[in-house]
Amino acid sequence: MATMADLGYDDRNKRGRDDGMDQHVTKQTIKKTVYQHIAQRGNVSKADLLASYSLASSTMNRLLEELIGSKLIEESGFGPSNGGRKPILYRINDSFGYIFGIEISRFYSTLGLFDMNMNPKSSIRWRMDEDLTPEHFVKRVDAQIKQLLNDHQLDEKQIIGIGIGAVGPLNREEGIILNPLYFPARGWNNVPICRMIEEATGFRAMLDNGANTALIGEHWAMREERIEHMIYVHAGVSMRSAMMSYGQIVYGTVDMEGSIAQMIIQADGPRLQEHGNYGALEAFVSVQAIEKQARSDARMGNDALTAALNVAPDQISYDMVLRELSLGSGYAHELFQRSARYFGIGLANLINMFHPQTIILGGTLVNSHERFFQTATETAKRSTYYFPEYVPFFSKGILKEDAVATGAALMVWKAMEV
Repeated sequence: MATMADLGYDDRNKRGRDDGMDQHVTKQTIKKTVYQHIAQRGNVSKADLLASYSLASSTMNRLLEELIGSKLIEESGFGPSNGGRKPILYRINDSFGYIFGIEISRFYSTLGLFDMNMNPKSSIRWRMDEDLTPEHFVKRVDAQIKQLLNDHQLDEKQIIGIGIGAVGPLNREEGIILNPLYFPARGWNNVPICRMIEEATGFRAMLDNGANTALIGEHWAMREERIEHMIYVHAGVSMRSAMMSYGQIVYGTVDMEGSIAQMIIQADGPRLQEHGNYGALEAFVSVQAIEKQARSDARMGNDALTAALNVAPDQISYDMVLRELSLGSGYAHELFQRSARYFGIGLANLINMFHPQTIILGGTLVNSHERFFQTATETAKRSTYYFPEYVPFFSKGILKEDAVATGAALMVWKAMEV
């Protein structure tokens, strides 16, 4: 049971004290906590809430009345009787407001419109090409938002805000995308994306790493399982990760999203980029690593791909290798399996440090073939120190490619005033 000390609130009506502004702040804190509790549980009775929070029945009645009066929650019927009258059930009002969630990645970006229960109302996805500079990107977002408002007959006053989950590194507090690699268009350095979105749309914007918002989204989708400790790892053009403890994202003193890519798993091993570590995980588990290895093998005389594709070694691309994998190429299969085994080693290192309950895996490599996921997770399990007594649950997630945008919208929902 959550106590008032846990929530930063004590029932001062019972204590006969009134500390002015402090009382208002703490009342808003418990009110927001109760609202979010209702959202997470779906349908709850007052008795359910009283069992979770150390509040007087009269205080809970006032909070529920205020939440109903502001249209944040609504009555949703009656629960089963325990001998007396059936209890009234409460749920959040889905249509109180709406939130936009945006994913900004290197290959694709997504704009989603969500109600207060994170139900997707619409989703638009487009490929990031050489023309989508930050300025053109913001213009597209603004145009799509106006179109969605019109399609759903929504007033601008109904929009709570816009959440953005983007490739890092970032300055979250200032809302700036700093210096990400591999964007096809120019100009994606030191981009004040929140300010640009706010000026174009008129809506408040918040920014966080896409790995963090993906984890926030997946945790919400799995909320009935009451998971407290989770890790999210994305393996694609780059490697990204996020960690959650006791249901909260863990932030470091610097942007840590891409740090997993520099985990050294082979001393004196190869280096992917000039600025990276030798023997780092990204040198084995990334789109560029697959391309680099395939091209190197072809130059050394392995014509498994060059003959099949009729291209020079330096023209081999990840999409070509992926296509050969789908066609049953033994060479392509081994290339991905090798990457998956290294990925499993990296995952084991994370598991042995943080001991999560659940690990969500995403990205183009994870989704390249079912065997990649199986090999990576089997390798990770075998390399976990307490295996088989401790075996975390591995999943590709529930939301999958929609996780980043959903989590970005949820970030705004969590921050809104109640």
